[in-house]
Amino acid sequence: MRNLAIAVSLVRLLPHLSVLHFAPNRGTIRVDLARWQDGASGDELSGGALIWAFARTMTLAPEFRNLFYYRVRRFSVFWSFVLRPICRPMPTLLVCTDTIGPGLFIQHGFGTIITARSIGSDCWINQQVTVGFVDDTEPPIIGDRVHICVGARVLGDITLGDDVIVGANAVVVRDVPPRCVVAGVPARIIRRDGESVDAAL
Repeated sequence: MRNLAIAVSLVRLLPHLSVLHFAPNRGTIRVDLARWQDGASGDELSGGALIWAFARTMTLAPEFRNLFYYRVRRFSVFWSFVLRPICRPMPTLLVCTDTIGPGLFIQHGFGTIITARSIGSDCWINQQVTVGFVDDTEPPIIGDRVHICVGARVLGDITLGDDVIVGANAVVVRDVPPRCVVAGVPARIIRRDGESVDAAL
């Protein structure tokens, strides 16, 4: 039954597929799409597999729609606004970031605001996360392979290094070095390079 629904949805997604085909950053969108396919590699997504994966993800994952419209906005603002009513994005997920690397995965996405100067590649953001400003400061810079867990707050002119994990409901207002796990309010380092520690940021 689900496959039938996806097949029917594919018809309404034909304009989206044409935008995907012609978008200058279609390679980045394909990497995003592969990330949302339970570990499929980008090389596997071509031809019919790519079309089916796109239809499946756009139909079943409203969070991916937000990311897709973010990716195509510079290619064509007009198309972005034309496509949205056909396949609506998640209204409670806001993505307001200048640069996002390939492979961003947003799990659930409800009540999530993502405002960063830049986000690296292969990042993972859960629901009810806020990445953004404190007063009139700059927003954060997020490195590669960062995982921001449910309910976390990453605020202000700070940098999260590569391979950082921000624990659930943590509040991060200081720079986090690479390869660390942080948790708590305010956040502290609880693991560094795989070793348990207890250190202030």
